[in-house]
Amino acid sequence: MERVVLIGLGAVGLTYAVKLKDKCNFYVLADSDRIIGYKNKKPVFNGVKQDFNYILPSEKLDADLIIVSTKFSALDSVIKSIKNFVTPRTRIVSLINGISSEEKISEEYPEARILKSYFIGHSAVRDGNFVTQDGVGEIVIEHDDYVEKFFKEAKVQYSVPQDIDYAMWLKFAFNAYANPLSAILNMNFGELKKNTQFRETAKKIINEVKQIAEKKGIKNLQNLENDALNSLDKMCDEGMTSMHQDILAKRKTEIDIFAGEVINLGQKYGVKTPYNQILYDLIKIKESV
Repeated sequence: MERVVLIGLGAVGLTYAVKLKDKCNFYVLADSDRIIGYKNKKPVFNGVKQDFNYILPSEKLDADLIIVSTKFSALDSVIKSIKNFVTPRTRIVSLINGISSEEKISEEYPEARILKSYFIGHSAVRDGNFVTQDGVGEIVIEHDDYVEKFFKEAKVQYSVPQDIDYAMWLKFAFNAYANPLSAILNMNFGELKKNTQFRETAKKIINEVKQIAEKKGIKNLQNLENDALNSLDKMCDEGMTSMHQDILAKRKTEIDIFAGEVINLGQKYGVKTPYNQILYDLIKIKESV
């Protein structure tokens, strides 16, 4: 893992850019306008201005590892922009929320090794070009000797679950209830934890996700509800979900890859999803205000 390219300097992306920039030949991939913006108004992580080596999509580099940490809405653009960096030996790690980014990347680059993965930990808070994160978190990833060795040497916290598919759906179930409900209710993690009625509502949302996962053949789902609810307890009380932050900042949310995805899959597999439909409609209303 000598040549590493990261695309997306949002909250999670900047967190890992800071960790990796001195551990390898590290590049941040962006278009010319965005690079000019980064140079004129440097990203700030935990109060420290950050400099990176930037690279344009038009340039050529055989990347050993590509880390994608954009919003899902940028994925089509990302897939096009990494064309000059993908080889048959390239590993691609997508930290995009949801359960479908790996599949979409694999469709375009079947020769590369696309690793199922996600970030879990205390939420990073982004305000413009300022990001704050307390260092608590890890990348959950499917087994790969090369990436694991690199992460270990770079002191990047990671874990390799026995069942990566279950782990991906567990994270999806957590996001499906925590993100939209927190944004609608305007509540941080601490407030959500204390509210008994919130947990009862969350169970109904998780159940819809579980029914779809069963239809897709995901195994070992008997503990999904408890595991998804327990994931909330691992969050710091003062933290907020990314969707809550987006609503407060009047940014477009990722509701389409949470409730929207559940609704679409429900239609495909014949699973009714009324609770996710309500969440979807309410977030769309809040986005329009």
